[in-house]
Amino acid sequence: MIHKVNITNNSFNPQTLDTVADALIQTGYIVLKDVLENNLLISLQQRLQQIPAQQWQQAGIGRKQDCQVNTDIRSDEIYWMTRNNEVEAKFLDCMEALRSGINRRLYLGLFDYESHFAIYPKGSFYQKHIDALKGKSNRVLSTVLYLNDNWQANYGGELLIYKDSYSEAVHTISPQLGTLVIFLSEAIVHEVVKANRERHSIAGWFRVNNSHTNQIDPCL
Repeated sequence: MIHKVNITNNSFNPQTLDTVADALIQTGYIVLKDVLENNLLISLQQRLQQIPAQQWQQAGIGRKQDCQVNTDIRSDEIYWMTRNNEVEAKFLDCMEALRSGINRRLYLGLFDYESHFAIYPKGSFYQKHIDALKGKSNRVLSTVLYLNDNWQANYGGELLIYKDSYSEAVHTISPQLGTLVIFLSEAIVHEVVKANRERHSIAGWFRVNNSHTNQIDPCL
C-alpha cells in the first residue's frame, strides 16, 4: 500500500497523519513517498557519510543483556542517533511530530523514539523477523527511512513484508531516497534481502514506557 504525500515545513500534516493511522488499523503498515523535505534528506545522507568508521558497530539480535551479534542472521552496521547533532535533531523533530499525531489518533501511548543510521555493505542482509515479541518489548511502532539515490532493481536490498512467518511476501519495497515505511513492531514480519551494493537507511522505533519509575526503559 503506497501513498504519495506532499507536505511542507518538514512535518506531518493532519491529512497525512489520518492516512497513516487508517493504514495501521487496516493493514498494520504503510509506505510513504516524499514525506520529508529534500534538503533534510540530503543533510541526512551527508551526516551518515561524515560518521567516522570506528564509531559504527555491528548490529546485534535481541535487546539489552540478550543482545548477540550473529552475521548469519543480520549483517548491517549501525550508529545510534542523538540530539547532539543538528541534522539528527531535525530528523528526530519530524519523528516527534509523527509520535504526537499518532498518539492523538490511535491512543498507543507512544512515549519516545530511538533510531540509528544503518549501513548494509555489499552482500549484507537481515533475515525474516519481527521487531518486537508480543509482551516482551516496549517497541510498538517501527519506521524505516531510506537514503539511497537512484536505487536500481538489480541492486537488491529490498524490504519484503509478509502476512506471517509462513507466507510469501505481500509487498516489496525498494530502498529509494525519501521512502518512509511505518509498521506495527509486533505484527509485521519483514526481511531485508541481500544488497548488491552498499545500502543506507535510518531505522527507528516508537516505544511505550514499561518502567514503574520515572525513568524510561533502557534501549538496546
